[in-house]
Amino acid sequence: MNELAALEAILFVTEQPVPARELAEVLEVPGARVDELLGELRTQLEERDAGLVLRSSARGWRLYSHPDAYPYLERFSASATSRKISPAAMETLAVIAYRQPVSRSQISEIRGVDSDSAVRTLERLGLIDEKERLNLPGNPAVYRTTDLFLERMGVNDVSELPPLADHVPPAQFVDTLEESIRPAGE
Repeated sequence: MNELAALEAILFVTEQPVPARELAEVLEVPGARVDELLGELRTQLEERDAGLVLRSSARGWRLYSHPDAYPYLERFSASATSRKISPAAMETLAVIAYRQPVSRSQISEIRGVDSDSAVRTLERLGLIDEKERLNLPGNPAVYRTTDLFLERMGVNDVSELPPLADHVPPAQFVDTLEESIRPAGE
């Protein structure tokens, strides 16, 4: 099997992005050769208008579905038995992604409803994790997104997430609003 075919096979079966240096080790080629092979694979996929694209995300490389295939994948996922995230969990995930690190109580304040169940679900799915515990009464945990989240979003860092819509108030305004509704002494 040639190096390009081996690279494609590895990227096809991986469940998470593979760093270029690991690809070099597995293929037993120099890092520069891996870069060439990744470029060749990307070009081949583009030239044949493939249903897959090669992207770098979460500090590694992986094959992803082509964005133009999304309508078909949506229909497929609706017809197949698939595990979907509830709207509440999706909303909670958005709050964490854009406000991290953030505590459960902050998430609940922003959403206006209790978010404990959604946080537990997102933790169980590996999309968020506990960053640290605050030195406050009760030692509340603060949460952040994980590399799995970055991978699923197809980005290397949360700074690459799309900007919030123009109608969403800036974080400073939300902080001020939170302070104004928080009971005295909290």
